[in-house]
Amino acid sequence: MKVESVQSIASASKNLGTIPTEFIRSEQEQPQITTFDGPVPEVPVINLADVDKNQVLREIVEASEEWGIFQVVNHGIPSEMIKELQRVGKEFFELPQEEKEKIAMVPGRLEGYGTNLMKNGAKSWVDFLLHVVWPLEQVNYSFWPQNPPNYRKVNEEYTKYMVPLVDEIFEYLSIGLGIDNNLLKEASGGDDLKLLLKINFYPPCPRPDLTLALDSTLMYQQ
Repeated sequence: MKVESVQSIASASKNLGTIPTEFIRSEQEQPQITTFDGPVPEVPVINLADVDKNQVLREIVEASEEWGIFQVVNHGIPSEMIKELQRVGKEFFELPQEEKEKIAMVPGRLEGYGTNLMKNGAKSWVDFLLHVVWPLEQVNYSFWPQNPPNYRKVNEEYTKYMVPLVDEIFEYLSIGLGIDNNLLKEASGGDDLKLLLKINFYPPCPRPDLTLALDSTLMYQQ
């Protein structure tokens, strides 16, 4: 399926000094208005390897109540595993467009290679790859890239670390709420809880002052 990608638009626009009008945000949404210029917020950082699990719990509860967000470190996912996941994601977006389009999103399906050009309203300067990684019986490998060749192996290894981490955080949150340890996980689907991986690609933009790469979201940044 043919995909009009931001990556191709960026390539065509790089020497023009402008971007297509559908990417230009209203003045109220443009980065010079919406970008925070103050001190960098100190988002709570939770050390999951702390031997004092009661302290970990207290920190998670406090961060959840006061911030609604926190970062976890020493979470058990090896740094080399994260680098490998980033590597295969980067290599996918470096493939020829025809290769990426082999797993393009189709109407009625959430998964595959796509772009926010498909959305109504102002467009975001981003392409992405999205697919289910867990549970295995819900994984559709037809939406996973065949290239790079070890993409599947890297994703499956990463998921082995991610699943128990999700369970651990669910348990801390449940205890913090004063409910049964497994209640939040069960309310979210239990063992059938669906985990999706999304890799975002942000091509260089000739007018980053006029557009946004994403609307509200949570993202990993190296």
